[in-house]
Amino acid sequence: MQFLCIGVNGSAEAVKQHITNELRQLKNRKINYSINEINSEGSTSIICTVNDGRFYREKSIESYKVLKKYISNALADYIIRQYEERLLTRIINSNYCYFNSLERKEILAKALNIIRNDDKTFFNSLFQIRRRNVIIRRLMDYFDNSNSIILDGFVNFRLKEYIKDLEEIVDKAVDDFLMDREYREFIRLLRYFVDIQEPKINTVHVLVNYENKYTILDEDKNEITNECVQEYVNEIAEGEINYDDLLVSSLITFAPRKIVMHSTGQFRNKELLETIKNVFAGRVVLCQDCELCLINAAKSEQKK
Repeated sequence: MQFLCIGVNGSAEAVKQHITNELRQLKNRKINYSINEINSEGSTSIICTVNDGRFYREKSIESYKVLKKYISNALADYIIRQYEERLLTRIINSNYCYFNSLERKEILAKALNIIRNDDKTFFNSLFQIRRRNVIIRRLMDYFDNSNSIILDGFVNFRLKEYIKDLEEIVDKAVDDFLMDREYREFIRLLRYFVDIQEPKINTVHVLVNYENKYTILDEDKNEITNECVQEYVNEIAEGEINYDDLLVSSLITFAPRKIVMHSTGQFRNKELLETIKNVFAGRVVLCQDCELCLINAAKSEQKK
């Protein structure tokens, strides 16, 4: 009879559930096992035993190897679910203590977004697989030399590579947080410039073509793009015209009471659209199917 002992501080119900779910697969491999729980002085031990009998030594050894693999899978999933957020919080509080509590909470949210791959990016998917495999590999190595493990101690002292990965994720979350903060301050500044100006035009119409260039019309739907380009060119020293910057600069100069964005489905730069909506809060109207939109769409199709 061979066994593994998993020590847990406090309640072991979640650990036991992860192990039970994982070991159900052993029934298909005709491996007999048992799971028992022992409580002593505030700590709990879960005993996972292979019951293949003393007369089947070779089978018992092979079954024990399989048991270690499945237990390692179960504990890796448990560590990721139960320890990761606490570890991230500890890293943030230790390495970035100069941020206030609200800022640290925002950084934690961004770090969790990365490791849970809420944005469904390929890189984050690979990272999810990598960090789970790192934990499984460390558990397997540990069980090669010992049949007894204390989870808290293992996580704190045996998973340095995994914790290093989490530190890098926190660093990335801090970078994202600082970029977001810088963006919000930039938006506040632009909004201030808009608010202190008297509108030069009541309404501005904006259309985008297939080349991602913009057509700007006044409230009477007369084109004023060339005037905007000329004023923009006078302000920049040299270099090619950045049409995104041209649009934002022109809108801030005009500070219109209303901005109608036509054919918004053709906007490739969705961040620019969000920036305009943020800077001119309450003044932006998104239009998809008016006469201008249809004419603009037809022209774009002809030129493709």
